Amino acid sequence: MLKLIRYLSGYGRECILAPLFKLLEAAFQLLVPFVMASVVDDGIARGDRAHIMTCAAVFVVMGVVGWVCAAYAQYFSAKLGAGFGTALRDDLFRRVMALSRADVDELGSSTLVTRLTNDSNQIQDGVNLFFRLVLRCPIAVFGALAAAIYVDGYEGAVFALVVALVLLLVWLVMRAAVMRYRLVQRRLDGILLRVSEQLEGVRVLRAFGREQAECREFDAAAEELRGEQVGVGDVSALMNPLTYAAVNLGLVAVLAVGGVRVDAGGLTQGQVVALVNYMSQMLVELLKLANLVIVLSKAEACARRVNEVFARRPAMQDGTAVDAVAPASLEFRDVSFTYPGASAPALSNVSFGVNPGEVVGVIGGTGSGKSTLAALAMRFYDATGGEVLVGGRDVREWRLSSLHELAAIVDQRPRLFAGTVASNLRLGAEGASEDQLSRAVATAQAADVVEAKGGLYGEVEQLGRNLSGGQRQRLSIARALLRRPRILILDDASSALDLATDARLRHALREDLAGTTQVVISQRVSAIRHADLILVLDGGRLVGTGTHEQLLKSCEVYREICDSQLERGEVAA
Repeated sequence: MLKLIRYLSGYGRECILAPLFKLLEAAFQLLVPFVMASVVDDGIARGDRAHIMTCAAVFVVMGVVGWVCAAYAQYFSAKLGAGFGTALRDDLFRRVMALSRADVDELGSSTLVTRLTNDSNQIQDGVNLFFRLVLRCPIAVFGALAAAIYVDGYEGAVFALVVALVLLLVWLVMRAAVMRYRLVQRRLDGILLRVSEQLEGVRVLRAFGREQAECREFDAAAEELRGEQVGVGDVSALMNPLTYAAVNLGLVAVLAVGGVRVDAGGLTQGQVVALVNYMSQMLVELLKLANLVIVLSKAEACARRVNEVFARRPAMQDGTAVDAVAPASLEFRDVSFTYPGASAPALSNVSFGVNPGEVVGVIGGTGSGKSTLAALAMRFYDATGGEVLVGGRDVREWRLSSLHELAAIVDQRPRLFAGTVASNLRLGAEGASEDQLSRAVATAQAADVVEAKGGLYGEVEQLGRNLSGGQRQRLSIARALLRRPRILILDDASSALDLATDARLRHALREDLAGTTQVVISQRVSAIRHADLILVLDGGRLVGTGTHEQLLKSCEVYREICDSQLERGEVAA
């Protein structure tokens, strides 16, 4: 938790006033037993009704002042907690967005979501409660202890023993709760991952009749989470009864010792009443302290998980180059790449060069490394061997923001967001006019999609659920075109389009993007056969380069792909 103290910056006043008002409230509460002792010894014992009424008025005044102090303390602590939580989540989100794709793959998107939401909320609650009770509970407990010692040394010893016993119990429970709560958060990560996968793949699950099986698996995971939560609850639930037992035993001891001391003339009856009140106050405050410890235990476990994200250094360091290159070339020099934890490389010793304005096609079977090649060109990952150059400069030297202004990608699983057609397109260029949007839509062959949705401001549901796969692909291409990229990478971005629409799209791209380097990745020969250069990948290796005609003569893998997709006459042509 101490590593997150920086997020209290700007809330110095609240950090002081919240515990200060709680301190004042505790101070007034500590005066109540002294006034009560005076009521018993000086009012009731002597039959002085005026003194009793005066003490009653004092009780009312102290109650009102205590209520005002408590209200102000609640306000300042709530303001402090909300500000702390907002600053923490903002910074954590920025850190998550700065992580590379390799970092996200390793950590897991589900655990990052949990840390951004559940964990940060638990930390915020801990901060809120801490500043409300950080001074009140210790002052009330140790103030009652000091008052008991002041009234009578023997009774003070009883109080000290009770406080020591309860603090020991609190430490033991806190230690056990923190360890078990970490397990709960890990189980929660797993639940979130499972829910996310099931919701995204609900159509597939229904198509294969897997609803009941998935429900059983989810029930099993939820039962494991419930078991861990019950375990934490069992440990935490020990706090209150153990505290009650310790304090009530202490109360019995206070009454027993007090009775003896009253008989001996060492204490008055009013002082015994005051000691009982102090013991009751200690009970309430120790219970609050116990709850505070439980909340802080959760916050501490969550803070460790959040700090793991902050402590993680992104696998890729941003470069410094920002100068524009027009037009841009793309070159791979003996590039190899292996995914973390993989047993074999996804790409091995791949070398090729694309001149500015050329169209290069990339083809190969499933798992041949086509998408990996696109990811390396965009620097979603860093090559484990060799160099990837954009505009004659190693991609590791580019600032990522500059590189992604220079190059745009449309992958095989386009992502749209809840909003309108225009809001999704303007992710590519925030200040794009409606005329620019319309031109990009026309080039991407998506005019009919926009018209069907009622225009540029038609509704798009989350993940584009109200659009077909081909419609999502065309809108994603239009979004990329708005950036006017110097390098455009289409990673199987037209796989859901019919052949006629695909042909019109390729023709429009050639006309409208003259001077733009295009990398067209596809499993269709028809999509890449007219490219200036075709790369053939097989098992992560580049097994052929050249034009369609050259590869038919020199590359057996390419001939096999053509034979499987084209008629004999088309192949010969």
